[in-house]
Amino acid sequence: MSRYRRTFFCRNSLSIVFLFLFVVTWMAQAWTGWREHNEDLATGGAQQLLFSDYLSSGHFISATFENFQSEFLQMALYVVLTISLRQRGSAESKQLEGEEEVDRTPQPSPNAPWAVRKGGWVLKLYSNSLSIAFITLFFVSWGLHLYGSWQDYNVEQALDQKPAVDIFAFLSEPIFWFETFQNWQSEFLSVASIVILTIYLRQKGSPESKPVDAPHSETGK
Repeated sequence: MSRYRRTFFCRNSLSIVFLFLFVVTWMAQAWTGWREHNEDLATGGAQQLLFSDYLSSGHFISATFENFQSEFLQMALYVVLTISLRQRGSAESKQLEGEEEVDRTPQPSPNAPWAVRKGGWVLKLYSNSLSIAFITLFFVSWGLHLYGSWQDYNVEQALDQKPAVDIFAFLSEPIFWFETFQNWQSEFLSVASIVILTIYLRQKGSPESKPVDAPHSETGK
């Protein structure tokens, strides 16, 4: 193994690059959102916010978790539905028949995770921990999106000299559900796209693609 292959960055480069892109784009979202929100406040005759105050505003919280919750929903459904649903020819599907490596019964061994060696309910929980984590992250993000959107809505109400509404009344407002469904539909489309496009298209070297010379009917990687 080369010296480069032994470096921390090489061994973790995929997560490092994506986390770096996340931080950069999140900071860009915060900066541009702050400027856009202050323009709205100035137009309405309200006091503008400091950047530090903006980070706890409904506008920023809503915009952030509006996207987070749809991503976590996408991943939760993807993890759960691919257990039993199939797509002939897709690199993102399990084989149409028979069990695969991920279906095997976990066996305790010295190198197995602690939960596998522990067994019992701990193993049962760990066996479903990925879907549990994504589902939990979805509901937390959905709740924060609701809170942020409600707070931002009441700011808009104040600018328009209208009364504030409580969070339960806000749930009947179309704006919250519009924000929610516009994100959900895009995530469902993106998953459908990769499931279907990997039937016919290839990317040499990517684990998300079948081998370039694999027939279209071959299912899985």
